[in-house]
Amino acid sequence: MERTCLAVILAAGDSTRMKSSKSKVLHPVAGRPMIAHVVEAVASAGISSVALVVGRDAEDVAKAASIDGVGIESCLQKERLGTGHAVLAAREAIAKGYDDILVTYGDVPLQTDGPLKAARQGLADGSDVVVIGFHTDRPTGYGRLLVKDGELIAIREEKDATDAERTVTWCNSGLMAINGRKALDLLTRIGNANAKGEFYLTDLVEIARSLGGRVTAVDAPEIEMTGCNTRAELAVIERFWQERRRHEMMLAGVTMIAPETVYLSYDTVIGQDALIEPNVVFGPGAVIDSGAVIHAFSHIEGAHVSQGATVGPFARLRPGADLGNGSKVGNFCEVKNGRLGEGAKVNHLTYIGDAVIGAGANIGAGTITCNYDGVNKSETVIGENAFIGSNSSLVAPVTIGDGAYIGSGSVITANVPADALALGRARQEIKPGRATLLRERALAIKAAKKAKA
Repeated sequence: MERTCLAVILAAGDSTRMKSSKSKVLHPVAGRPMIAHVVEAVASAGISSVALVVGRDAEDVAKAASIDGVGIESCLQKERLGTGHAVLAAREAIAKGYDDILVTYGDVPLQTDGPLKAARQGLADGSDVVVIGFHTDRPTGYGRLLVKDGELIAIREEKDATDAERTVTWCNSGLMAINGRKALDLLTRIGNANAKGEFYLTDLVEIARSLGGRVTAVDAPEIEMTGCNTRAELAVIERFWQERRRHEMMLAGVTMIAPETVYLSYDTVIGQDALIEPNVVFGPGAVIDSGAVIHAFSHIEGAHVSQGATVGPFARLRPGADLGNGSKVGNFCEVKNGRLGEGAKVNHLTYIGDAVIGAGANIGAGTITCNYDGVNKSETVIGENAFIGSNSSLVAPVTIGDGAYIGSGSVITANVPADALALGRARQEIKPGRATLLRERALAIKAAKKAKA
């Protein structure tokens, strides 16, 4: 029978060093609150029950942590008396009788399911406590994991370590798994007879061993155990996350000319053989199909770019943009809630909002779909193979029929039938010599103002 597991996620920190008006775990990594990254890692490890230990911004933290398939029970930690005390804030959830209790932290957003699964496997193999550690060439300040004959015999804090122990490079991450049948007994045995008067979770190693239990440790990549306490550390975590995800995408067949300049969101999807040029930003909800090309300095959010379509350079796709196969949105164009049919072209200097553009249509430079009247948004429909001349304004709601032609500089306020030509501009007038008169008048006004001053 599959082992049951409760993840206790500690997320009650005050965000003091972040210098922030909101809880630390609400700060985003790749466009998603870091607490949601932690819950996703827990879910990937096969854990569907979470006790979320919260303090500041409790409701907002619980909402940010909510993802499909995971049941979350919030547990309020009213006092900050150490990590052992924090875990016991979830006492009622722990008492429900899970096989495994996994303790992790809401400010470690780079963690993945691998070490969590390894810790759970350690419990399945007979350990009462499994500590997750990491190797580092910069161990100063971390508790060292002291192992003998395959068992973890102690976690030695830096200040208490001997010179020999300080040479150990396997360090404590703070994450651990506990035998669920013994968890409450072990946790309630933690005392606070220390300088700070706090209850430390690391004391479980000594407590479990003193009761004849087995304690072991498993390894995790150092990067995955990176915690976040300051804005500077948040930036480092963002960089690590981006590097990891870009690397995964390139191994999957995505070409990035200058990957270090591409920003991805947590849910960005890019298909094989897509080409991403430098300085592209993907906000949440971007899906790029195989073979698409995203030129430099483009920003894409909540949009779908189909196979063979091209975007940019300097283009912005906002939520609801949907580009058909082989379509094009060129430089200095913006598309919001607009659907482009196969092969349609919006080449430059154009705004498309709340619009449907048929296959093969050509939208000239400077075209604007006037979709907002100050109160309501209305739709523009442009038929297949229609041609919209440059500098045209299409005042929604309006429909341009298949194959219709809109003369450059037109303001279109009424529907245009298929294959019709529409012109909506004033007749040009020429007044010889009038430019000279206007200049002379302007110069005279300027001179009068100067004399008066």
